[in-house]
Amino acid sequence: MSTVFTNANIFDGIKDEITKDAWFLVDDDGKISETGTGTAPTASETVDLNGQYVMPGLINAHTHVSLDPNTHDGDGFADIVTVTVRSVEHLRQLLKSGVTYVRGCGSSYGVDRILAKLQREGKLEKVPQIMPSGAPMTMSGGHGILFHGGNVTDSPDEMRKQVRENFADGAQCTKVMATGGVMSINDNMVQPQLKIPEIAVAVEETHSKGSIVAAHAEANPGIMNALKAKVDSIEHGDYLTDEEIQMMVDQGTYLTPTLLVVQSMVDHSDELPDWEAQKNAEVKEAGFRNFRKAYKAGVKLTLGTDAGCPFTNFDETPKEFEIMVDQLGMTNFDALSSSHNSATLMKLGEYGELAAGKYADFLVLKDNPLADVKAVQQEDKQVYQAGQRQF
Repeated sequence: MSTVFTNANIFDGIKDEITKDAWFLVDDDGKISETGTGTAPTASETVDLNGQYVMPGLINAHTHVSLDPNTHDGDGFADIVTVTVRSVEHLRQLLKSGVTYVRGCGSSYGVDRILAKLQREGKLEKVPQIMPSGAPMTMSGGHGILFHGGNVTDSPDEMRKQVRENFADGAQCTKVMATGGVMSINDNMVQPQLKIPEIAVAVEETHSKGSIVAAHAEANPGIMNALKAKVDSIEHGDYLTDEEIQMMVDQGTYLTPTLLVVQSMVDHSDELPDWEAQKNAEVKEAGFRNFRKAYKAGVKLTLGTDAGCPFTNFDETPKEFEIMVDQLGMTNFDALSSSHNSATLMKLGEYGELAAGKYADFLVLKDNPLADVKAVQQEDKQVYQAGQRQF
């Protein structure tokens, strides 16, 4: 059964413009087969969008669905039943907010791997599609212990085995911990954790699967280690240097700045332990300055919020765009394009764009997101996956 959506103002995710009085035809495979303006073709069903604005569904490339954002440490050591139940609820919050595809960047017990399988089999409804990473690869005592211990690896050989086993258990990408982080009390960002030979093996094994490696890397020498190991994306990257920014441009490495988590922790600093609030304040001062430099230099920024970390809720992904514009000086179009960058990073060739041959994952908004990037924050937006309305 085909459905034609008519009377739409479309931002296709690629061009910095709105196509007015537009229509698009969705076939029963959930893909867009035709687009156009003016008189729409005949279809089994017609949906009149009444002149509202349509844009691609959001692709959040940095989430932790197993964590509890109402705690300072994510409560990553909760029992597996608690972790699973809240993960499903968090996924539904993400979809309702407009996120139609997520990349997991670490989950307790690796539950995102099973949830992704259930979603693909049609046994888990009203959630985004999921690219799971399982638990992150971390050294003994490293930052990844927040995820029920993580996948501990202390040598290149151990890394090779852990990555292979993780993919065998359903992972579709890899997360490595190259530095300490804000949320762990016993380390800091300038302490390198996994080293170049270990990360390089993770890259080799993951690339052999046709997939990608994300590196938690906040400061140096960890950021440089991750870049030398040729990871696909730097997550956070708060203390990027000019040299590293140029390396990212040259290598095509993506940057996921996760602005929302930094701002949320600043806003709730009185609810955090002093050591955590202080580390986060330092990260914001350095990070936002360096992200502006990276953006101006041409580094490709992706959309990722670190949802699940302290006070970073799963229904707030659209706020990342606002911070990109207000704090980094990005244009509305460039901020919105970070979602398409996430699709490109994640090798999702059939997502992130409204065009023939792409899946009809889209949002329906009352206002123009190119004119006001906060339009995507609309609470009662319509959310479609494969041409079917979910919210």
